[in-house]
Amino acid sequence: MSHVTRANRITRRKVMCVCMALMLVAVIIYVFCLPAKLFSAPYSTVLKAKEGELLSATIATDGQWRFPEIDSVPKKFSDALVAFEDKRFYSHPGVDFISLGRALKQNLADGRVISGGSTITMQVVRLSRKGKPRTVYQKIVEIILATRVEFRYTKDEILGLYASHAPFGGNVVGLEAACWRYFQRDPSQLSWGEAALLAVLPNAPSLIYPGKNRDRLKEKRDRLLDKLVTKGTIDEVTAILAKEEPIPDEPQALPRYAPHLLTRAMKEGHAQQVVRSTLDFSLQESTEKIMHDHYEKLVANKIHNAAAIVLEVSTGKVLAYIGNTIGSDREHHDEVDVVNARRSTGSILKPFLFAAMLDEGKILPRMFLPDVPTVINGFAPKNFSMEYDGAVAANKALIRSLNIPAVHMLKSFRYEKFHSLLGHIGMTTLNRGPDHYGLSLILGGAEGTLWDIAGMYASMARTLNNYWQRPGKNRYDKNDFHSPFYLEPADVTGLGTDNNLQEGSWLSASSIFQTFDALKDLYRPGEESGWRYFSSSKRIAWKTGTSFGFRDAWAVGVTPHYVVAVWAGNADGEGRPGLTGTEAAAPIMFDIFSQLKEDTWFRAPIHEMEAITVCKLSGHRNSSWCNAIDTVWVSRRGLQTTPCPFHKRVHLTENRKFRVYSECESISEMVTTSWFVLPPIQEYYYRARNLSYKTLPPYREDCEKSSPLVTMDLIYPEPDSKIFVPRELDGTVGNVVFELAHRNPSSVVYWHLDGNFIGSTSGKHNLPINPPQGRHSLTIVDENGETINRSFWVISYM
Repeated sequence: MSHVTRANRITRRKVMCVCMALMLVAVIIYVFCLPAKLFSAPYSTVLKAKEGELLSATIATDGQWRFPEIDSVPKKFSDALVAFEDKRFYSHPGVDFISLGRALKQNLADGRVISGGSTITMQVVRLSRKGKPRTVYQKIVEIILATRVEFRYTKDEILGLYASHAPFGGNVVGLEAACWRYFQRDPSQLSWGEAALLAVLPNAPSLIYPGKNRDRLKEKRDRLLDKLVTKGTIDEVTAILAKEEPIPDEPQALPRYAPHLLTRAMKEGHAQQVVRSTLDFSLQESTEKIMHDHYEKLVANKIHNAAAIVLEVSTGKVLAYIGNTIGSDREHHDEVDVVNARRSTGSILKPFLFAAMLDEGKILPRMFLPDVPTVINGFAPKNFSMEYDGAVAANKALIRSLNIPAVHMLKSFRYEKFHSLLGHIGMTTLNRGPDHYGLSLILGGAEGTLWDIAGMYASMARTLNNYWQRPGKNRYDKNDFHSPFYLEPADVTGLGTDNNLQEGSWLSASSIFQTFDALKDLYRPGEESGWRYFSSSKRIAWKTGTSFGFRDAWAVGVTPHYVVAVWAGNADGEGRPGLTGTEAAAPIMFDIFSQLKEDTWFRAPIHEMEAITVCKLSGHRNSSWCNAIDTVWVSRRGLQTTPCPFHKRVHLTENRKFRVYSECESISEMVTTSWFVLPPIQEYYYRARNLSYKTLPPYREDCEKSSPLVTMDLIYPEPDSKIFVPRELDGTVGNVVFELAHRNPSSVVYWHLDGNFIGSTSGKHNLPINPPQGRHSLTIVDENGETINRSFWVISYM
């Protein structure tokens, strides 16, 4: 007996061990039976405005409108859903055995399946296991998995999973997609009638099809509303009003605002996500309408593309983003996001050079700059108008976008330094060394993006604004120069902190203020555009640009709170007559500004400025011989600029017709006065545009010239220049026209080539010649004996 008893005990232990092992295995299987990620379906990418309004969305890769899972379910929908699908949802462990028993009884009585008895949790499991047949075995699996779901998720999270993956008819999946497709609103804005409708729809999603079973759908909705009244969730009046709400006919198209930003967000790693942007919905909507209105005008000139971006200065947030105009077909590349496309910058970078020159004290705002024919190492820039002013104030050259003064400024500043500065302040497209661009950098020789350009202008305005927000010695933070951003919420807490403050930045507040002050001037000679309508309403610092060949039109406007940047052109690079910044882009920019509330202007950073006197005519610091002076505020570094070099002391006869000096005229009979004298080439062009300019009188015949003033200079050719001689239409070698400027046009000038006399000129000193190939020496002598010697090379015949 003892042996039998011992054997039985051993057997019982083995059985217990096996049972415990099986239980352990069952527990492990139960614990790990639920996938780590319950749903693996692809989602739509959704772009929303800063307040949550839907801007646009893409369809998921499986062809379904399925928005990413929602964090919370609106109370109206959850109340309606629980009342309709699972009234004991908040008390059962994932399985409602009472409902299962009732369903089993109904099915047996009817002889067919008329009720599944599934809870919301079980339906979540079924939705996650697509394609599984509806069998008793699968029902048991759903029951087991539902209890496991209850362990992992809270009740609210389970409601969120159901609301995110339930079918709502056709290819609409999930509550949020259904709200927008059927009611054009966010789930949080649902009415009771809409919430009840959506609660009953997943039970039979085919009922929503247009013209099919809409009466049955309404009956189901209304019964649910009555049930909500019975439960005390809503009152009878609310139910009556909800029953009057119409049943939607068919799914509606989703909003299509900022589609290019949506595509950009997907490329930048935000696919299948809800992208909460910084865009202002109403501003985006109105800006797109403005762009569409102008597109109708632009397309008449075969200009098919335009883009615009609106930034908030204080943060750099993007408030409106139009990547391209949307035409009626795809032929004109309206899918291209021009905001982020590289385009020739034209003149749009000139304000940064102007500010840099002011910052280094190389110019004053009104200082005269040369505007004459110029050739620098073979580079021969031309003004847009193909004309010359001779000499022009720096601020006027900026707002008129004159190319030659800008090239002279860049030569003085050095293009290597400017290349580096552009990189520091936000230009990311300079992927070649400075020598590749050279002096053409300021005239569109480099490519930039609307995104970078807008960010750079906003950064300048931000630096100027923040100057007044930081008292003390250290007022600058170089981090104020940063790129725009479109994602919300953005971490900008590290910007502008005391730890980053310094005495200076890439550009000083005073230089930025003087630049903006110049750009707000409404004087735009020869330009006809919408800016005239803003002369009494808004102060805007604005700049336009046009690339070579009329391929790109730019306009950027700045105020203390906003930056508006616009590009217009053809994405394929085709140029068009009239495709200029002023005519094509500026009207769009001003129309966008018209909807922005702005009535302030930048404060002058007077703590780093000085009030000085300058020559009213030349803009230089005045010398003792300047007749008229003016007082202006300038950057302190501007104090190092030289006095006016153009006002000279001259001695004249009493009748002021001739110059004399003490060796040929009695001092008592001489009149000593100040005279404004430009260099000969500058004078040649300046006097044609300024009738008040008086040419310096000649010396009296009995007085030998003793003045250091140069009376003539060659316009063309430049010293040691290399020349190509053109050919005529018949193939014969043509002529090169040499040009001279002389203070006294009536003077006779004698021309010699390689020591041989070749002709004389009087009045207009232009001489066509046909020199052979090789090196040549040109000698020019006027009737007073003044001589110019210049060497040049003829490389070949064109």
